Amino acid sequence: MNSGPQSVFRALADPTRRQILMHLAQENLAISDIAARFDITRTAINKHLTILEEGGLIQTEVIGREKRNRLSPEPLSSAFEWLGFFEQFWDSKLADLQREVARDMQKRRETEK
Repeated sequence: MNSGPQSVFRALADPTRRQILMHLAQENLAISDIAARFDITRTAINKHLTILEEGGLIQTEVIGREKRNRLSPEPLSSAFEWLGFFEQFWDSKLADLQREVARDMQKRRETEK
């Protein structure tokens, strides 16, 4: 299991996997319970779960003959850290744009007088 940003983003790249995570955020589920919520095969669900597990976003617990899956959100922190850089970048760029628009509006007002 590699829980770096790349494996987390790979796991989050697919809308079905994101939906699975949303379900697991509500409750721990067996593969059959997850498969019942989607219009895809149990084999396809299992492949999605494998990718989520490789990303460290879920953990599987075997209870008797049943595997229960649960959300493990901790690896998301590395993705959030990476995205945080771009949040700061865009905050700065948007602030620059806001200042430029304000200057442009001020110049237009002055030339209209």
